[in-house]
Amino acid sequence: MTDAPKTTTLKISHSTTYRWTAPISYALQQLRLTPKSRSGQQVLDWTTKIDGGQVELEFDDCHHNRTQLVSANAGQQEITITAQGTVRVTDQLGVIGQQQGYMPLWMFLRATDLTRRGSGTLGLVRDLRDIESPLDQLHALATAIRETVRYDTGEMDVTQTAEEAVAAGIGVCQDHAHIFVTCARLLDVPARYVSGYLRVNEQDDQDATHAWAEAHIEGLGWVGFDVSNGISPDERYVRVATGLDYSDAAPISGVRSGAGLEAMDVSVSVAQAQQ
Repeated sequence: MTDAPKTTTLKISHSTTYRWTAPISYALQQLRLTPKSRSGQQVLDWTTKIDGGQVELEFDDCHHNRTQLVSANAGQQEITITAQGTVRVTDQLGVIGQQQGYMPLWMFLRATDLTRRGSGTLGLVRDLRDIESPLDQLHALATAIRETVRYDTGEMDVTQTAEEAVAAGIGVCQDHAHIFVTCARLLDVPARYVSGYLRVNEQDDQDATHAWAEAHIEGLGWVGFDVSNGISPDERYVRVATGLDYSDAAPISGVRSGAGLEAMDVSVSVAQAQQ
């Protein structure tokens, strides 16, 4: 008799406030902050609240991510976006299953500006090609990346490429995900970037959202690899958006028009809900 897989219910609150030193004339934000129910993950409730603006449009993008376009009211000097809800998650040893959405698997072999190969990523896969088991090969890749690029929780540079992170020898979870995706594609394995939430060290307050990678393995489908923490995602992880790289799965991105400087404050809480 085998033990039942671990299941937990997580209560998430993610608030982002933009402040400008002068009134803006126009601002449009693209949000990918709404998780979806799928294998191992059931969204019990979820809402997005906008203070200082409104949702103009809501749709599923080419990666099947729920996407909202939010405009700020003209003349605003502050807008706050709060996404919150409750999600029940089951530990499936990182296995998500077969591809869903509109993208064919071969698209996940394509390089992007953030995931282009170079001497650093080529060096990471050089000794992995002889490993026969695809799953063992990818676990070995995750270990090699973690040993080569030290994990640091410092500030994220959304323009840093996988090659630049390998050269620096230090990076955040976004960098680890980009390096893994780049190297998996070098091994002819479809791979994608994932953004979402992680409950770390049984603490409610988190420094930021989290990022990891998934690779598509024949017979299993998509399987997650969190290089930064050295594990496959379990019942503490909530998947929100996926893409070829960060730019496809960024929680919030946008443009604005108006004079003045911009500041941003982010608050993320991932708490275990009362059973």
